Amino acid sequence: MCRSLAILCLVASIASPVAAFANNVDAMFPVKIHNFGDVAVASKTEFRFPIHNTTGRTIHVREVRTSCGCTTPSVETHYIEPGKTGSILAKFNTGTHRGQKGANLTVVIDQPFYTEVRLRVDGYIRQDLVFHPGAIDFGKQARGQQLTQTAKIMYAGRSDWAVVDVLTTKPWVSVEVKQESRNGQSTVYLLTVNLTPDAPAGFFRDELVVVTNDRSRPRVPFLISGELESELTISPQSIAGGSVKPGETIEKKLVIRGKEAFVIDSIEAKGWDVTFDPVTEPKSTHIVNVRFAPNGDATGQISSPVVVKTSGGMAATSTATLTAIVRAQ
Repeated sequence: MCRSLAILCLVASIASPVAAFANNVDAMFPVKIHNFGDVAVASKTEFRFPIHNTTGRTIHVREVRTSCGCTTPSVETHYIEPGKTGSILAKFNTGTHRGQKGANLTVVIDQPFYTEVRLRVDGYIRQDLVFHPGAIDFGKQARGQQLTQTAKIMYAGRSDWAVVDVLTTKPWVSVEVKQESRNGQSTVYLLTVNLTPDAPAGFFRDELVVVTNDRSRPRVPFLISGELESELTISPQSIAGGSVKPGETIEKKLVIRGKEAFVIDSIEAKGWDVTFDPVTEPKSTHIVNVRFAPNGDATGQISSPVVVKTSGGMAATSTATLTAIVRAQ
């Protein structure tokens, strides 16, 4: 009797975390289905499925399988620590497939427990429309300058086919489209994409939408990406201020780096009185003790941009974010 009870307890102790892990799968995979929509031949078409580790244990993603050659999946993060996020990358093979395509992607996790999770991608690869190149990658560039790249939109089909607009969600991206040639049922447009000097620093990735006069499939996505490097960087970018009352001060150490030697003119944050030990010697790296004291009536959680302005050999501005909870007296 005692032995049977011990076995039951052992089984229960094992089953409980397994069940908890299984119940976490939906939270771990917040997106399980993605539709690429209508895409052009040879366009760079891919999607990242995020994996949030909400289990409290390290997750190991062993592999991912696909049910169709139209999609190539890959594990971008094999080991995901608790509280971290990994991803599965799904690439739609627009260069070798045409028409309506879809695939089931099976993600195999073998730690801390074994499970399989199914993801799904779908899309329609048009055979009458080609982007060349298939996407625009600006690469790594210095922030603060005008950047321009071009691509061609080539169509073969209706004689009256036309591009009527190109949409973007980024205010610092401007787009021009101009017809280069039209010969019977073949049409070529030149797509020009400009990044304005006020584009933010960091990696960016966006889908332009090419709008045509097609009645059934008027919208086609086009991927642009790149990375803009700032002349000035602040570390940490996200400053956790904790909890503070009016009259109290938060003190943080910031590392401010530039490509050239500089002097810090000012550090400001809306809603805060900011003081710091002045530095008069131009250097490319400054380690500064900065003090923040709330100066407004707002309470609760407050997020404020911290703006550092410099001069000297390099005149530049950079921004971090201070997040803190201001308590009432």
